[in-house]
Amino acid sequence: MNDGLQYIDIIFIAMVAAFLVLRLRSVLGRRTGDERKRPNPLTPGEDVGDNVVALPGRAPLQAAGTPGSVAGGLARLRLADPSFSPDAFLQGARSAFQMILMAYAKGDRDTLKPLLSPEVFRNFSGAIEAREKAGETMETDLLSFKDVDFTAVDVRDRDAYISVRFVTEQVNTVRDPADAVVEGNPNHIEVVTDVWTFCRTIGSADPNWELVATQVPEEA
Repeated sequence: MNDGLQYIDIIFIAMVAAFLVLRLRSVLGRRTGDERKRPNPLTPGEDVGDNVVALPGRAPLQAAGTPGSVAGGLARLRLADPSFSPDAFLQGARSAFQMILMAYAKGDRDTLKPLLSPEVFRNFSGAIEAREKAGETMETDLLSFKDVDFTAVDVRDRDAYISVRFVTEQVNTVRDPADAVVEGNPNHIEVVTDVWTFCRTIGSADPNWELVATQVPEEA
C-alpha cells in the first residue's frame, strides 16, 4: 500500500497507454493559455523558456544550485509535501527519461505532450518537425543508466523544482531518406550526461511532474 501511494506522487507512474491518454485529456482540458509562467529558481536570472532546448542539442547548464542545496531543498520539500519520497522520485525519473527520449526519437508527439511543459513541448515538436521535413529518421538505443542523482531541489511559493543528472550509455544515429547515416554512429556507444529539471505545483490534483528544462553540464 505504501509503495502504491509513493508512486502516485512521482513522475508518470502510469506507464500504460490508457492512463497516458486520460492524463493528456485532463491536462489539455485545464490549460487555457492564461496560466502563470513559472520562473526557474534553479537557474537564477533566466526563465524556463530561455533554458529549454530540443534534444539532442542541449543548452550549457547554468548555475543549477549551490553546494548543499540538495539536502536543504529535499528537507523543505518533505515539509511541504510529507508524502514525497526521494528514492521513488528518482526511480520515476529514470522511467520518465527513457519514455521521453524514446518518444522524441520516434517523433511521438502524443506521448510527449502530457509529460512536458508547453515551452519544452514546442521545442521538441519543432525539432521533430524539422526532422520530418528533411525526411530524416532518428534511432536511439538507451543501453544503461550509469548514474541518476539530484543536482538541485528548491521550493518557491507552491512550485517545487527538482533537477536530476542522468549519465547514460546511448547509441544515436540520424539517417537521411536514402537510409544513409548523416549523424552519429550505429556502432559507437556514447556516454551522455543530461540535467533535466522537473516542476510540480504542491497540492495540485495533478500528480504528474512536468519536464521544464533540458540542459547539459559544460564539462560533459
